[in-house]
Amino acid sequence: MRKGLLGALLATAVLVVYAFAIGRAVVALLGSGEAVGIAIGVCLIVIPVLALWYIGREWWFASRVQGLANELHAQGGLPVDDLPRSPGGRIDRDAADAQFALRQADVEAAPDDWRAWFNLGFAYDASGDRRRAREALRHAVKLHATAASSSK
Repeated sequence: MRKGLLGALLATAVLVVYAFAIGRAVVALLGSGEAVGIAIGVCLIVIPVLALWYIGREWWFASRVQGLANELHAQGGLPVDDLPRSPGGRIDRDAADAQFALRQADVEAAPDDWRAWFNLGFAYDASGDRRRAREALRHAVKLHATAASSSK
């Protein structure tokens, strides 16, 4: 199991346990009738709810990206990670940049193809730009959903 997935599972489990464990304290604080106690009780509710919403959103996104990867794999179009790496496992930056240029050209040639955006997302990731990688993968998910709904 990948370290990232294990960490995400652990963080989610800890947050769920926290939400249940803090429940009695929240009820007591909200029932105290004191402004400070009520304010703390509200914060103890709001913060875990926001965290659970964010984690749920990230799990949804990860499952959609995995679904796209599964579909590409079934079609034989899943890109192979064959970039050269250093002995420490870091991707060679020049090779990643060269691959990025190819993936960017694919997107420019077919801007409505979710597959091109999916591959661009992983090219961004290999180049070290995680923010743009996530944006490209989110765009791929949207394009795939649009293509799936229009084909029905």
